[in-house]
Amino acid sequence: MIETVKAVLVLEDGTVFWGKGFVPGQEKLGEVVFNTSMTGYQEILTDPSYKGQIVTMTYPHIGNYGTNDVDQESRAPMVEGFIVRDLCLYPSNFRSKEPLLDYLKRNNIMVVTDMDTRAITLHIRQAGAMKGVLSTASTDVDALLKKVKAFPGLVGRDMVCKVTCQEPYEWKGDSLRTEELDAVYEPRVSKSVAERFNIVAFDFGIKYNMLRLLERVGCKVTVVPASTNAAEIEKLNPDGVFLSNGPGDPEAVTYAIDTVSNLVGKYPIFGICLGHQILALALGGKTYKLKFGHRGVNHPVSEPNGTVEITCQNHGFAVDMDSLPKDDVELTHVNLNDRTVEGFKHKRYPLFSVQYHPESSAGPHDSRGLFTQFIDVLTQNKKRKG
Repeated sequence: MIETVKAVLVLEDGTVFWGKGFVPGQEKLGEVVFNTSMTGYQEILTDPSYKGQIVTMTYPHIGNYGTNDVDQESRAPMVEGFIVRDLCLYPSNFRSKEPLLDYLKRNNIMVVTDMDTRAITLHIRQAGAMKGVLSTASTDVDALLKKVKAFPGLVGRDMVCKVTCQEPYEWKGDSLRTEELDAVYEPRVSKSVAERFNIVAFDFGIKYNMLRLLERVGCKVTVVPASTNAAEIEKLNPDGVFLSNGPGDPEAVTYAIDTVSNLVGKYPIFGICLGHQILALALGGKTYKLKFGHRGVNHPVSEPNGTVEITCQNHGFAVDMDSLPKDDVELTHVNLNDRTVEGFKHKRYPLFSVQYHPESSAGPHDSRGLFTQFIDVLTQNKKRKG
């Protein structure tokens, strides 16, 4: 029998939820959000875009297939806290190497179970994502509420600096992936065209599967810190530039916005999620905070031709399309739930971006063709240059 202790979640509006924790004396502050995925909890935990956030899973039963080394999307879990309704303590799956609870304890991630995740989700949908504190150290709600109100939150804060790499490195592939597992990671190119293009990928909080898929479509990838400037990029002489996902408020990452603005028109650019937002800001646009964001693997997105893709998403900010220069930028993707911007492209320069996650780890593979689209853009650009 695993012992538990009393746990409490206090939101900044004074709303309180009770549950059970597993480690006494823990306390975590963050923005409380929800994710609607039924599976993929390890990928969610290790997605750097969740830095600074306490994640509530809407699906009630979490942990039934355990954890393993292969499903990591970064070096370690990045969430501030993890809230579930029912935590499975004894997983059963041939790929499982460690129960979820042991994995979270080993990585010092606070997890709370037996909390009313449906009520939390309904409250956030109505009132909006908000700051909160998760605690097994104290049950003094008034004192915890004071801590929440003093917490700065994510708006206006640079969270990218907390997750980006410190030095450039070349992606050398993933030794943990077997040929059997590789079979599900399409698109793929033949070895004869491997490493056709040299790509510089900005690490704003990059997920491993983005690197895997860039490699699989024929790219040699050099990953650089978010603070890398335009002159340093030019020295690497890339064929194209990739802007990754990442956490927090895009407007706070001013150094990256300045760098990307200096790269526009010089190289083909492909942006995802935070990279999409930073590209929009670099083009003179604006972003804004969504009420409760998009987080899950079942978000419908439409293209102008009527094609609908089911996408994986994780973001709390969005691009204001009306703020972008209409003569230069064209809308390419729209969220069918709330009509927010999900993608755009430039009419003169070889650059495009999407708000959702086409690398889809975890999630549907509908939009993985965007990586081959990037290769098409790189190929056309190289032909134009002669």
